[in-house]
Amino acid sequence: MNRDRKGKQKNGWLRNLSAALHMELREHRSSFIVYFTLRFLVIVMLVLQLFNRNYENVFLCGLTLLLLVIPSLVQITFKVELPTMLEIIILVFIFAAEILGEISEFYLMFPFWDTVLHTINGFLAAAIGFSLVDLLNRSEKTVFNLSPLFLAIVAFCFSMTIGVIWEFFEFGMDTLIGYDMQKDTVLHTIRSVTLDPAGRNVPYVIKGITETAVNGQELGLGGYLDIGLIDTMQDLIVNFIGAAVFSVLGFFFVKNRGRGRVAGSFIPRRKTADRDFLKIAMETAAEQENGDGEVGDLLSAEKPEGKIPDQEE
Repeated sequence: MNRDRKGKQKNGWLRNLSAALHMELREHRSSFIVYFTLRFLVIVMLVLQLFNRNYENVFLCGLTLLLLVIPSLVQITFKVELPTMLEIIILVFIFAAEILGEISEFYLMFPFWDTVLHTINGFLAAAIGFSLVDLLNRSEKTVFNLSPLFLAIVAFCFSMTIGVIWEFFEFGMDTLIGYDMQKDTVLHTIRSVTLDPAGRNVPYVIKGITETAVNGQELGLGGYLDIGLIDTMQDLIVNFIGAAVFSVLGFFFVKNRGRGRVAGSFIPRRKTADRDFLKIAMETAAEQENGDGEVGDLLSAEKPEGKIPDQEE
């Protein structure tokens, strides 16, 4: 009995969550159109990859479908309202990184693609970090009150932490699984103390490198191959720029409390009671259950008493 009851409760919670997600996705027309369009494109790509038997890309498509739901799920779970502009940018960012970047190989076709995405990531991470602290700062349950400057600093540090963790992830995937997420860079000049003939801590400079050979075979690169260091540092630098830009915007937004239109388009706010869709879904389900129960009671009451104890005869 307890197992059946738990199963019914779990199914009921999943139904309520599904209903809340449906309401959340349709709340803003513009973000819903973007979500529906991107979801359709991902499904088309998934089918194509199945036909090509490229199951790694099939997994990426499935992951993308899941990630596209995350913004709505976050709004329902944490009862926050993402501005429409922020939600659209997050959806497009996910699609651009996974489908265009990885599967369509935009990272190779357009060298600036990775740089642009990391800049946007720094900006978005700062916006999320800023909003988290701002919501806590304005909550009646917390006892601290950070100044606009400290809010901006926390947002900046949060964004940089996310950027560093992502670089850890890329390094781990390259080292442990054999991927090449830290893209290589062709150089024509290198400086290394390891190559110093005297064995001292003095950089030895080699300029004008036009070829690189491995085991006597030239690679045809036109220079020396750097294995990921420059890519990592460039990613962190553009993440720094994106985080710094939003932190400045957020500082003036809080200082003037809501007058900054640009920052206001990216800072989530607490949901109002009439937009708490999970609560609405639960209340609606409860009302329906109570309604069914009342109807059942009325039907039972209307049954003739003489027909009930047939088995006792």
